[in-house]
Amino acid sequence: MSRLSMKRPASKSDFVRQLSEAIAEETRAKLGARPTIAGVAKRMGIHRDTLYAWMKEFNVKFHTVTKETLSPKIESDVGKPVYLIGEALLGEGNEVAHVDLLIGDKAGPVGDAFASGISNLSVGHTPLLAVIRPNLPPKPHTLIIPKVTVKNLEQAGKIFGPAQAAVAKAVADSVEEGVVPKEKIDDWVIVCSVFIHPKADDYRKLYHYNYGATKLALRRALTNYPSLEKISYDKDRAQHPIMGFRVPRLWRPPYLQIALDNPSLEGAKRIIKALPESDRIILEVGTPLLKKYGVKVIRELREVVKDVFIIADLKTLDVGKVEVDLAFEETADAVVAAGVAANETLNGFIYEAKKLGIYGVVDMMNIQHPVQKLKTLKDLPDVVILHRGIDAESGRSLGLEHVKKIKHNFPERKLLVAVAGGIIPETAREALQEGADIIVVGRYVTQSKDPKRAVREFLELTRIMREDVDLYRVHVE
Repeated sequence: MSRLSMKRPASKSDFVRQLSEAIAEETRAKLGARPTIAGVAKRMGIHRDTLYAWMKEFNVKFHTVTKETLSPKIESDVGKPVYLIGEALLGEGNEVAHVDLLIGDKAGPVGDAFASGISNLSVGHTPLLAVIRPNLPPKPHTLIIPKVTVKNLEQAGKIFGPAQAAVAKAVADSVEEGVVPKEKIDDWVIVCSVFIHPKADDYRKLYHYNYGATKLALRRALTNYPSLEKISYDKDRAQHPIMGFRVPRLWRPPYLQIALDNPSLEGAKRIIKALPESDRIILEVGTPLLKKYGVKVIRELREVVKDVFIIADLKTLDVGKVEVDLAFEETADAVVAAGVAANETLNGFIYEAKKLGIYGVVDMMNIQHPVQKLKTLKDLPDVVILHRGIDAESGRSLGLEHVKKIKHNFPERKLLVAVAGGIIPETAREALQEGADIIVVGRYVTQSKDPKRAVREFLELTRIMREDVDLYRVHVE
């Protein structure tokens, strides 16, 4: 629900302001698509019938406010030329369309790029004006630049045919639909970079996909898509379609961390293959396994599960930078240092992990006061483990009181707290209730006759953990 008030607006101007904010929110959420009254009403926290009643009472037209809200605020920076950027990918197969474009004033950076592009030819990337048909260009005038080197006349025909017509028609339709302001068609120009695969052969699809991609890129440019909220929400769940694998991040706790401590590579692979498919599962390459096979074992396990978050439990005590580098080179997503290490080691360890973009984890085994230890460091790690060693396990006390203390003392930091040491479902439930983000489980799963069933016991502990697959991690926009 939106932050907007559910109370009746005090005045027409107050209502228009609230309506405009809700329209902007709904447009961002729908990736630039036109907002609906039902969707906007939901953003405002009211029923659509109430919104209709308020529009009638204040004599406000929905389409008028929508047009004013979504029109680019080109006068907001007086004296500065308009310079907007849009991108879109649509379609599939060899005919897939990927459009990057700039739109803005002739007397500005976009105009300079337009003039430079049309006057500085490059072999295989010859720019051309978009035309709806010969002798009929759209406005704003649009320069098309091929991304892929054009090597023969057959490939040139795809650019000078369906791609050229598609981009031109998309620009003309965007003006007609009010996406591009009509009053700016003689003041603005567009520079449009177009991808055409050399093996594409379906001209209908080439036109269809490039038309849609250009329209979407224009709408995104003129609505300043994406918003910071959209980027922050999607950056850790998104999967790039061409990479072929997902880079997991710990953005959606709680997680179940399986500690592969048995020093048997084949045993570790057997356990991994038996685990249920779940985004809630992360893997820890345990210290005994690393000592026996070295950090290269991480790559071997990647062959079994390429998309799973993998932690290298090196328990670093010295040369923190070096050990982070070792784990990083073998594609570990996180690396663990011992909290009893000297602060100089931990500071270097955390700095190097952040520099390389992997998670730095500090294991607080044998640290009586984790909060005080964290306060002595120059920067915080990404994860703190509250840990009893296997040899010290007795009873059910896990030091869970420290979970809330850590959260309370560092409320503004994205600091995850893990709990480890002889965890079973009962103690896991208690840890989750105390606010733990990661439950570290070893023997209960790895020595079970049915690892899949054992894991499911943990995943069934809470409603959130049962939501074990993020259904929206692959986006088609």
